[in-house]
Amino acid sequence: KHIKSHVSATLVCVEYNGAILGESPETDVLPDGTATYNFVTSFECSPSGPNSLADIAQNPLLFTLTGVMKKNKKQKEKTMPLAQAVVDLLPLLQGQHSFKVLAPLCAVLPSPLESHDPEAKGALEVTVCTKKPLLSAAQLANCNLLSVTLEAAYSVPEAFTPAEPSQNYMACLQVPAAEEKEIPLLFKNGILKLAGEKEPLPRPKKWSLDNIMAPDALNMPNSFIVGGPYEDEDGELTGREDRELRIQAESKKRIVWDMERRYYLDPVAVVSLEKRIAEGQYWPVELCRMTVASASKDKTSKANKGDEDKQIFFHGVAYVNVLPLLCPGVKRIRGASRVFTYRDSEVLEKTKCQHSAFRDLGAQLGLTKEGLLTSGIPTPSSKAFPSKTPKAEKGMNRRMSNASKIQPSDTSLDKENATKLSPDGQQYAEAGTFLVMEIKLDKALVPERLREDLTRRVKQMIPPRPPLPPRPGGAKEAVENYYSHVTSIASDILREYHHLFGKQWSEEGEVDPETLEEQKRQLNVKLNSSGKCFAFKEQLKPAVVKIVREKYGKTTAFKSEKEFQEFLSELYVYLVDQMHVALNRPLFEEPAAPVPVLRMTSEQLWLFAREAEVNKDYELADTYHHQRLSQDRHNIQHWLDYGAFCLLTKETTKAQDCFRQALSLDFHHIQSLLLSGVVAVLLQHYEEAEIFFENACCLEPPSIEAWTLSGLFYEMKNNNTRAELAFREAKKLLRAQLAEERSIPQAAEGGREKTQTPAASARSQSPGPD
Repeated sequence: KHIKSHVSATLVCVEYNGAILGESPETDVLPDGTATYNFVTSFECSPSGPNSLADIAQNPLLFTLTGVMKKNKKQKEKTMPLAQAVVDLLPLLQGQHSFKVLAPLCAVLPSPLESHDPEAKGALEVTVCTKKPLLSAAQLANCNLLSVTLEAAYSVPEAFTPAEPSQNYMACLQVPAAEEKEIPLLFKNGILKLAGEKEPLPRPKKWSLDNIMAPDALNMPNSFIVGGPYEDEDGELTGREDRELRIQAESKKRIVWDMERRYYLDPVAVVSLEKRIAEGQYWPVELCRMTVASASKDKTSKANKGDEDKQIFFHGVAYVNVLPLLCPGVKRIRGASRVFTYRDSEVLEKTKCQHSAFRDLGAQLGLTKEGLLTSGIPTPSSKAFPSKTPKAEKGMNRRMSNASKIQPSDTSLDKENATKLSPDGQQYAEAGTFLVMEIKLDKALVPERLREDLTRRVKQMIPPRPPLPPRPGGAKEAVENYYSHVTSIASDILREYHHLFGKQWSEEGEVDPETLEEQKRQLNVKLNSSGKCFAFKEQLKPAVVKIVREKYGKTTAFKSEKEFQEFLSELYVYLVDQMHVALNRPLFEEPAAPVPVLRMTSEQLWLFAREAEVNKDYELADTYHHQRLSQDRHNIQHWLDYGAFCLLTKETTKAQDCFRQALSLDFHHIQSLLLSGVVAVLLQHYEEAEIFFENACCLEPPSIEAWTLSGLFYEMKNNNTRAELAFREAKKLLRAQLAEERSIPQAAEGGREKTQTPAASARSQSPGPD
């Protein structure tokens, strides 16, 4: 709708992976703002290329909307780009073989589509499909997707000046692939920003595309850099002492990429990735500045005209710890890594990488000439581009001998100090440069154990509790209890009868049946209308339930309705018979005086046991704990307290039995799980301990104690990576808890202020004394 009037028609050019797939016919834009192109194009995808699955993961389709200018009789028809759109092909690697999107059109500035109206943005309706899915079900289950996002480099050297057309800030890392190969992921065109405001959060990640004319088209859809607390990051500079440094660095001179690179990992590459991480936990991420120097200054030399020499300066390296990716359930790491001078020997020692990643990219970057890859002042140990001929070796030695006399072209030091210069890569360490990047996998390399599986493992370790034997005299007690309830209810009904009709029937002898029937009817009406009949039934229910459990032993559901009805009939007959037995007893028999029994409560027994423990009278404390358990063997806390006492007396195996008894009552009881894990460590049953701690960390709500004990366990096992992850999670929970505790008094204070405001307002408006 916002195309200017001199644009007579439009067409769309489709590109993929640097190749033009085709152009649509010229189409007029209708008054309602639509243009129907009906244009279909295609390209082939195969493992051997030129468009592989790795290309599908990394490269989007690029659409360029071109306007055709109206021509007059004297001028030829002209075209100009109006807008661009990109379509991500990642769904094709996620099991889909057809999808439709509305790709937003981003204006090429300045263009006829330029508008400040947010509704002015158009979109292309694009359908992408394949004849069959690119991945089979087995491949989809075993493949993975690696995403690397390079955000920025902070605290860069002072020698970095605002980017010139001849300078390109780049970073690169090598990703393990199949057959012991490595694929370089290159991040180009970093933007040098001077001191100023911090980068906004969240902000979109960007595609790694070169032929983009619309800046907004570089933004990846639904993919953002969100940041987060420094303490929750992986990597370096996460301590409290580093917080101020990080805050200041984010608003000073920096190089910003915000670029994401993806790589498809087939099942073989996934295994290779796991192996590579296990062999070396650090990945080298190289950083440099490439300077393009024109070699065509000699106008008389036509052979050199247009040729360019590209050299790499400020060659540094950051070591990113990727070992957390081998922890169960970990799919993402993000954090800061310091940048050091690149030295082949140090990189080889720390990462097992044989050479610089830029060597493999020499042809792509134009570094095909000898000696173009340098760290500013070469060192004799540099093997980035080994010499192939004696002549080349001689030339390299000549440059190395003169290197200490050459001042880097972009330093401001005078010549007399040039001999004191260290390699320009050393300036990263002097400036305290660090990179912030994210490495993410679509699926964790080591799947996290499910809570159901962990609970099943715990149940396997704890034998099932045998059913409690029936208590001696339990059925008899239940029947006697039923008798007492029936007698009590009968006494209440008799009192109601006396209240209605008095006691004259006992003095006058027998009452005629008709009168008795009428009194019975009135009594029923009275009991039902007053709700006492319902109360009598509720009073009798516990006694009936006890008979069902103690006498008939029924504690589970019935298998069928027929079985249930048969049982009800049998129970009804029995209850009626026992009711008559109870009613035939004297109603007002004086009960014998009960013998007083000294019975201590559970809390009293626990206090007495603690007192005995303090006095080191462990035999008496053991007696109190046993009495407490005999009162209620289904109380988890009783078993935990007795287990803790057994630990005090060095009876570790007995303590294990106590904690497992508690756990058998509730397999999701967090204290039982943690104490069972502690005892397993004391008994050196480390595999069992890990299951207990991992299960406790899966429970909701998350527990600070569970993550802390888990971290201590992994620290004891020298698994520093998992220990750090556990401690970080515990600190995160602790910070959230402290923040919530601080917010409660503030909210209460705010509430008091609100309630006091009307009174204060009334006082301020009331007239003062004359």
